[in-house]
Amino acid sequence: MDTEIQSLNDATLHYLDAIYRLSQDGQPATTNTIAGKLGVTPSGASIMLKRLADRKLVQLTPYKGATLTPQGVRIALRTIRRHRLLEVFLIQVMGFQWHEVDKHAHALETVIDQEFEDRIAEITGNPTRCPHGHVIPTRDGVLPRVPDVKLVSCPVGASGVIRCIDTDNAEWLEYFGQLGLMPDARVTLKSIAPYGGAVTISTPHDSITLGFELAEVILIEPDKPADAWVSPAGRPHARHARTRRAGFRHKGS
Repeated sequence: MDTEIQSLNDATLHYLDAIYRLSQDGQPATTNTIAGKLGVTPSGASIMLKRLADRKLVQLTPYKGATLTPQGVRIALRTIRRHRLLEVFLIQVMGFQWHEVDKHAHALETVIDQEFEDRIAEITGNPTRCPHGHVIPTRDGVLPRVPDVKLVSCPVGASGVIRCIDTDNAEWLEYFGQLGLMPDARVTLKSIAPYGGAVTISTPHDSITLGFELAEVILIEPDKPADAWVSPAGRPHARHARTRRAGFRHKGS
């Protein structure tokens, strides 16, 4: 696998990474979305996607977008593993803050080799999650399942432990850090205003109100199993029906 990765240039690895993250809702990643994620023009992205398809790394669906082939998925997960291990290393060893590490990990993820990756994993204690709580794929390119759910998918009154802040937006991460909303913090959902309004949550020390867009990136491990959330009519809670497992969402770092 390391030889396979080393045979690909940085641009190819970044494209596979981006497509993987953008297609975790089960839908193909569109050319425009990929271009926006990577900071390139749609025409440039279109040319690159055709090259990746020729190499059997991407499957293109007319008028829909791109998904990864099994080979593309394996390579993307190895790049994601290196990115997330680097984030842990940058905080534990080099003293960076959690909102500073994504850009540095992004610059380094495609240049380290297997030996370097293994040494980072050893030094950092073989972590299973990055500092933001994203699951780290195994050395064999497998992404373990986790019980994380979106906080806003829970019924009001639900409580649990934050496991992931699912964003790579540095300003958002800095703000979450200032509020103490980080992995391992306990939270309770107090209210959600209708029509995408404000979300109020409580911690052991404070009550915090966030915009829905911010609250949506908070993933928790709930105290009560998600399948126990039922309405008075005995049906699963409506918002829970739209929940996706965090282990298969990688829009963040």
